[in-house]
Amino acid sequence: MNFALQNTLELLLVIGLGFLLQQKVAKQDLKGVKVLILSIALPAVIFVALLKIKLDSSLLIFPILALAFNLIMLAASKYILAISLSKKDSAKKRTIMMLLPSLAPGLSCFPFLAIYINDDSLALAALADVGNKIFVLIMLYMMAMNWYHLRSAMDSKPSTSNKLKSLGLALLKEPINMVLIVGLLLLTFGFNLDSLPIFMKNTVLSVKTIMTPLVLLFIGMAVRINSGEFGLILSLLIRRSGITFLLTGFFVALFPALSTPLILLLVVFPQSACSFWPFAHMSAVGSMEENDNQSNPTFDINFAVNILACSLPFSTVLIIGIFSFSEYFINPTILILSGVGMTVVSFIPYLIKKIKTIKKPEISGQYNTYLGLNTNSQPTEEN
Repeated sequence: MNFALQNTLELLLVIGLGFLLQQKVAKQDLKGVKVLILSIALPAVIFVALLKIKLDSSLLIFPILALAFNLIMLAASKYILAISLSKKDSAKKRTIMMLLPSLAPGLSCFPFLAIYINDDSLALAALADVGNKIFVLIMLYMMAMNWYHLRSAMDSKPSTSNKLKSLGLALLKEPINMVLIVGLLLLTFGFNLDSLPIFMKNTVLSVKTIMTPLVLLFIGMAVRINSGEFGLILSLLIRRSGITFLLTGFFVALFPALSTPLILLLVVFPQSACSFWPFAHMSAVGSMEENDNQSNPTFDINFAVNILACSLPFSTVLIIGIFSFSEYFINPTILILSGVGMTVVSFIPYLIKKIKTIKKPEISGQYNTYLGLNTNSQPTEEN
């Protein structure tokens, strides 16, 4: 058995243990586990990874690429992803445009980069996430507020400057971003991991080791999927993944000299789960609309919750699968074919539904004609 497959089975086994713990762990308890991962374990891993790389101005390309991907996916969400929904589902379409272009690599991507590739790739992914954070924290918030103001009947519009200021502070106070800033400052002044005091270095390395099992257990415990809209959400996630494969495949084909670890990073990072931050923005808009007594909400909050619930396990399984068969997914042809295949498959339920809606009136009309009924006549009242 090869190393990648053996590693994958080990990861799936730990996820399975987390799934078995679902009955013993309440949903609110998972918030504490998530805080432990995102505030302690993951920052320690990123800090160690950062202090092992050599600082170079060319690294700025990674956050720029991530932000460019977010913007491309935003356009795709409007014109390709949301096409499966009818015109009446405008709230769901706006929800899709908020969630599907966003990325949450912390839980769905970073742990597996550390396991399957190396710490250098994890550090580059953390830098790329800076561009993604700008998109999800600032751009999507402004987009949500713009929709709210356009649809609001109120003449006076509350200022968004205070909210943007608080979002900026939240961006700086987030542990992962604090670690990025401290790590980059240390690198700027020529420090590395060995430059730290022994007790500090050993503490960071000790905390780093708890991340992988903690994340895998969390994924297993957190998988709770609402089956009501599962088919629609699954098709949207498959289409999102297919478009991502296409974009990555074309990029890798344009730059054939890229190293294998870098190609895998470019393939895996955009496949991360949807971010929670757009949901926070939508919830804020929902609260304002409740205060305004608006009956027609801008976003479908329940639909957003279901997308988030499906996105994490979907991305986790997909990323593990990519790493398990990494020798195939470094080939741009395979990436492009996978993208085309997944995109086509995701449209099959939509096409079947369209065919049924087209055929239904024809069959109904033929049936009425056969019975000798006039479907255009008005019903008469009986005496």
